[in-house]
Amino acid sequence: MTANHAHAHAHAHDHQHGVFDDAALADMIDLDGEVLAGYLDEVTAWTAGFAPQPGTIVDLGPGTGTGTAALARRFPDASIVALDASEPMLDRVRAKARELGLDGRVRAELADVDARWPDTATPDLVWTVSTLHHLADPERVLRDVHAALAPDGVVVAVEMDDQPRFLTDDGGTGLEDRARAVMADAGWNAHPDYQPLLERVGFEVTRRRFTIDVAPLPDSARRYALAFLGRLRVALSDRLGPDDLALLDRLVAADGPESVLVRDDLAVRGTRTAWVGRRTSGRAQSRATS
Repeated sequence: MTANHAHAHAHAHDHQHGVFDDAALADMIDLDGEVLAGYLDEVTAWTAGFAPQPGTIVDLGPGTGTGTAALARRFPDASIVALDASEPMLDRVRAKARELGLDGRVRAELADVDARWPDTATPDLVWTVSTLHHLADPERVLRDVHAALAPDGVVVAVEMDDQPRFLTDDGGTGLEDRARAVMADAGWNAHPDYQPLLERVGFEVTRRRFTIDVAPLPDSARRYALAFLGRLRVALSDRLGPDDLALLDRLVAADGPESVLVRDDLAVRGTRTAWVGRRTSGRAQSRATS
């Protein structure tokens, strides 16, 4: 059926195709949400322009619930149903909801939407991040979403345009360029422009690209870089040259002058594209914003 997806059709966010277990993956997703909290708030603010007062929200593929929490902050009167096919991820969603005092507003349900759309309350907003490209038949699922939504309800789909960048020196940016090329050749995170698909289903579509450049960096940014680059080191061990692997070893070392844990020249940059589709009964229209 989420930044990374470890199990098939389960929205668990592991672009490394099952190399990592759910616990390590969940920790990485939590770091992603912590470091990119400002970006999440920006996307939910944009979403509020299309769905200002949703009563019920479905978070499709919530991962550990970082997006669920952002939705709860933005829409304090909404109830949220988190749907995922991974019980361990749903356990993280439930724990996060309890920690934030949201367990009365957030309900986590086991569901494989590739098999069928579950019987949930009629949502005003369906939110899905880094999930559609893992579905067996995204168009069929979006038709189910269209049918399930309330009149004038909206769906918001977000995808990573590419993997995040952390390094700013020539050697580091060269390494990231080569790693991104390898990942692109392998089809990691490959997804289409969803606008034509959404329009075929019957949505009126608006698209926007969000630029991520976190500043100032929170303390957790170094741990985020360590986790991400450590995952690359394992996943690309047979695809990068020895010099690149040696540099990755130095970057993810516990100490040393090149370790991301001690460097003061790190960045967290990237772009993500969001599509919002408003449920319509007639011909779909579209517009794009930058």
